Amino acid sequence: MSTENEGTAVPADHPAAPSTPTTPPTPPTAPPASAPTPAAADAPTAAQPPTAAQPPAPEAAPAHAPDAAHAAHTPAHTAHTPAHAAHTPAHAPAPESAASTPAPAAAGAGWPPPPPTVPAWGAPLPPAAPQAPRRRTGGLVAAVLVAALVAGGIGGGIGYWAAQRGDDGVSSTTVSSGEAPASFKREPGTVAAVAATALPSVVTIQAKSGGSQGEGEGGTGTGFVYDQEGHIVTNNHVVASAADGGTLSVTFPDGKSYDAEVVGRAEGYDVAVLKLTNAPKGLKPLPLGDSDKVAVGDSTIAIGAPFGLSNTVTTGIISAKNRPVASGDGSGGSNSYMSALQTDASINPGNSGGPLLDASGAVIGINSAIQSTGSGFGQTQAGSIGLGFAIPVNQAKNVAQQLIRTGKPVYPVIGATVNMQEQGEGATIASQGSGGTPSVTPDGPAAKAGLKAGDVITGFGGHQIDSGPSLISEIWTHKPGDQVKITYERDGKTSTATVTLGERTGDS
Repeated sequence: MSTENEGTAVPADHPAAPSTPTTPPTPPTAPPASAPTPAAADAPTAAQPPTAAQPPAPEAAPAHAPDAAHAAHTPAHTAHTPAHAAHTPAHAPAPESAASTPAPAAAGAGWPPPPPTVPAWGAPLPPAAPQAPRRRTGGLVAAVLVAALVAGGIGGGIGYWAAQRGDDGVSSTTVSSGEAPASFKREPGTVAAVAATALPSVVTIQAKSGGSQGEGEGGTGTGFVYDQEGHIVTNNHVVASAADGGTLSVTFPDGKSYDAEVVGRAEGYDVAVLKLTNAPKGLKPLPLGDSDKVAVGDSTIAIGAPFGLSNTVTTGIISAKNRPVASGDGSGGSNSYMSALQTDASINPGNSGGPLLDASGAVIGINSAIQSTGSGFGQTQAGSIGLGFAIPVNQAKNVAQQLIRTGKPVYPVIGATVNMQEQGEGATIASQGSGGTPSVTPDGPAAKAGLKAGDVITGFGGHQIDSGPSLISEIWTHKPGDQVKITYERDGKTSTATVTLGERTGDS
């Protein structure tokens, strides 16, 4: 059985209170009329239950019936109070209301009957402050919800503020290129560093042939500064059209242009030297390397004006060395021959005459010819297919120095005419020379070495020879007066001889 007290359920696991509290023994005599009504403080506590030796004080007889009724109501209210007090501190079961079950009158007692005594299991306590745990719990939950809503609102506001600042880049941790050090420099040997150093010394050449109105045909090529006096080295076929009565202009990467004139040309070598008519001060010649020390696989950098696009830089490697190449000047003139450096750096028409650099920025060759599909060697409008050829700088330097000194080229010769059509078996000495002259010049270098018409030269200076052009290409890598070992075949027998090279001046 359970009871409720101010809306709070009493735990059911405590023993139930008696439905009617026990009545103490009736006192032998009636109490005096002036005895006061019993107070809550006079009631025994649960720790001190009433005994026969401690009977409650008898009440005085009421003077009026209404007062007696009021006295009967008062104990009922008093009996209700201990139930609340017992529930609060001791969790004891609350008794049923005494007012609903009045105590029986003692035997022999008169009217009115004595009021019921306070239950022995509890003592009346002062009314406790009303507790409302459920209402307080609900208030706490509401407070938590309000706090969560406030926190959520604050968090959302902070998130929006942070997102806005993030969009403005204020709190970004990325680094822009503008924050790079102003003193940033590329390491020596990189393509960018080499190009930055070399470009100011590479020029674009405009050649125009002489015409009645001064508006003859021409072309675009490349050259580079050879010395501080204003000499520019380029290919012969770049300036050939303007060599006789034409005009030449040289433009530097800073946009400044200068007039130039031809100092000398070597058709067979495909090398020409120009001179600026009003050379500026402070020219920086490109350093010259050693083409004999170049190895296959070395890095290469080509600079030029392919199809008129000035200051173009391309890269590649040395694909091969001592490649025999014959190329024309594009005007029907004499062919040129070179034992070329082959590179896969992109070279196109307009690159001709430009420098081929190594990884240190030194010139190792002069870009001169390309192999294009279906057009053979030479300078045509076909594009690069990765087969470019450069004149070794050691040869070009010798030629340039000769042209600056005398204005005319000097060629080393062996004094024999060879077949320029056959290839694969070596260079065969022709049966006769041009215009019916002897194929072996009497008392010339070849004659002195014992060579005769019909001999097949298969080796020259340690290099294999497979055709007439390859023999000339190798001869022109030397200087007049050099002694070179030759391997040749005669009547199926292989022999060797040493030839001291002669010379020929000019291109005629």
